Amino acid sequence: MKKIFLLLALSLSLFSKEVVIEISQMHCPLCTTMVKQAIKKVDGVNKVKVKLNTKNATVDFNEDKTDIQSILKAIKTTSYTGRVLK
Repeated sequence: MKKIFLLLALSLSLFSKEVVIEISQMHCPLCTTMVKQAIKKVDGVNKVKVKLNTKNATVDFNEDKTDIQSILKAIKTTSYTGRVLK
């Protein structure tokens, strides 16, 4: 059973990419919640962390299912814009 979980984790990491996106207009906790929910709706997003103090979103996603442009488009649906930092 442990081997199956190890293989699954390994296969997910092979297609996984992390990106940090600046969202400069965020100014309150509700902003971060809206942005996080929008990003999580994108098929292929594995994990999202949105921090108000840095005004950044860190997104882990599967490159076979989505791309950075789709994530930026999801952010735009919340009336915010994102800029890829790394």
